[in-house]
Amino acid sequence: MRNTFYLFIFIVGLGTFSCSGKLEVGNLDIENWKKDRYGCNGLRIQQMDEIQRIKNDFLGANNQQLIKTFGRPDRVMLVDKSQSFFFYFLEPSDNCDNHDESKQPLKVMFRLNAINKVSEVTISRLDP
Repeated sequence: MRNTFYLFIFIVGLGTFSCSGKLEVGNLDIENWKKDRYGCNGLRIQQMDEIQRIKNDFLGANNQQLIKTFGRPDRVMLVDKSQSFFFYFLEPSDNCDNHDESKQPLKVMFRLNAINKVSEVTISRLDP
């Protein structure tokens, strides 16, 4: 009986952690993406067409998969207890020396629901 319990825990744990791998990103250059923190270097904006093409493939992914794939978000916004946003800037943000203060930077926003699953992916200059 005890061995069955340990086997059950092992299978549940294996199933839980196997869902947290990296996501498929098509032709997106993830190394350049991660090097371009806050969009300061202009490497992310060069991949705009590819991110636009594959953005809906990330629906249903969890927050850990996003972090493992894209790196730590540039900004996180907690809206209420049931949703949050991960921001990845495509253009230089206010954290960059070359930030254009006359306009909001273009960014990819991942909306995460209460169970930390992506429910919407938006590319916009507007904040949620």
